[in-house]
Amino acid sequence: MLREQNEVLGVPMEKSLENLFQTKSTKHLARAVLTTFILTFVSARILVFLIMSRTVPDLYVHVKGTHVHHLNYGIFLLSAVCGYLLFRRPTGRRLEVAAILYGIGMGLTFDEFGMWIHLGGSYWQRASWDAVTVVASFFALIAFAPSWRKLRPQHWLTGVILVFSLILFFLMLVKSFEYAGKKFKPEIQKIESIAPH
Repeated sequence: MLREQNEVLGVPMEKSLENLFQTKSTKHLARAVLTTFILTFVSARILVFLIMSRTVPDLYVHVKGTHVHHLNYGIFLLSAVCGYLLFRRPTGRRLEVAAILYGIGMGLTFDEFGMWIHLGGSYWQRASWDAVTVVASFFALIAFAPSWRKLRPQHWLTGVILVFSLILFFLMLVKSFEYAGKKFKPEIQKIESIAPH
C-alpha cells in the first residue's frame, strides 16, 4: 500500500514532470504523434479540396441527409485510444500503435477546429490553421526540446531569437493569408458553393 501511495502510474512521486517528458521513449512517441498528426491534417485538407472541386467522388458520410464531419471520427478515435490507454496501459509496440492512432485522431479533430467555434462557418477557417500550428508546436516541443536543466545561456539566446523569428513569421503569415484571401476567396467560395454537402 505504501508503495502504491508513493507511485503514480508506476512512476516514483519524486520524479518531476519535466523528467517524465524527457525520456527516450516519450520523445519517440511524441515524434510518432507529431508525424501522424501533420500527415493526417495534410491528407484531410487535400482530400476535402479534391472532393469539393469534384476531382474525386463525394466520399463524405451522410446520415439521414446530415454530413458527418471528420472531426467526429477524430473524437471517437481519441475516445477509444484514451480508454485503451487508461484501462489497458499498453507498453512496447502496442503503445506505439496507440500513439499513432492518437496522432490521427488529433489531426482529424483539429483539422476542423474552426467548426468548433463557428458551427456554420467555412471549412477553410483560419482558426483551424492556428490550432493545428499550436498543437503541432506543442508536440514538437515534447519530441525535440532538451530538458530545462540542460539549457545554457546560448540556448536562451537562441530561444529569444527563435521567439522573435516566430513572431515575425506569423506576422508575415497573416499578411500572406490576407493577400491569398483577397486573391483566392472568390474561387474558394465558388468551389464551396458547388461542393457536395
